[in-house]
Amino acid sequence: MRCNVKFLLPLTMIATMVWSSGTQAFFFGLPRALKYQLATIELDSPMLPPIGHSRFCLRYPDDCSVHGIDFRRRNIALTEQRWAELNDVNRRVNRDIVAEVTPGNGAFEEWLIAPAAGDCKDYAITKRHELLARGWPSRALLLSEVIVPDGQHHLVLVVRTKDGDLVLDNLSASIRPATTTFRRYQWVRMETPQNPKFWARVRQPGAAMHIAESGNSEAYGDI
Repeated sequence: MRCNVKFLLPLTMIATMVWSSGTQAFFFGLPRALKYQLATIELDSPMLPPIGHSRFCLRYPDDCSVHGIDFRRRNIALTEQRWAELNDVNRRVNRDIVAEVTPGNGAFEEWLIAPAAGDCKDYAITKRHELLARGWPSRALLLSEVIVPDGQHHLVLVVRTKDGDLVLDNLSASIRPATTTFRRYQWVRMETPQNPKFWARVRQPGAAMHIAESGNSEAYGDI
């Protein structure tokens, strides 16, 4: 998997969030048009994981284990605390890893947690590792492979909440709803929530998703 390592500065103004107590406080502060963008990426048939991910699991077995088992498979609520954690991890990892094209390809590429310099794979797995360490369940932290407009394969982290999927991406300084990426990215495959060692093909989004995206492309900012 060859990664696009360019880091983009945010192009949108940071939205002002109005917080109150309770789980729904985050969504109360969102613009109405943005709420309709929240949706869950649908998975299709099983698919082999990237070869680099299989090597990663041998090197970091705990990161490929199931954390926070919930037999009801409930998606987590995005509370104010969790939203702050997402922004902190996303911002810190984007800052701490220097973007560069790493050597290796296919079976020989290395996925490394918290290297001094790395590409999209290293950003995504480091963010996931940090959130797992903070107690996030593995079913909510899904590595995902996409194809960017220039044709390169690229790895992002999808955070699944009960209200929809969010994307943490080293090509964006802001956390975005998954629906805002559907025109720009071609989604290929994703870890399954049940077991991070298993991957599945991403079902291509329907017209309704594209309509939601075109209505507002604003990205989430920090609190």
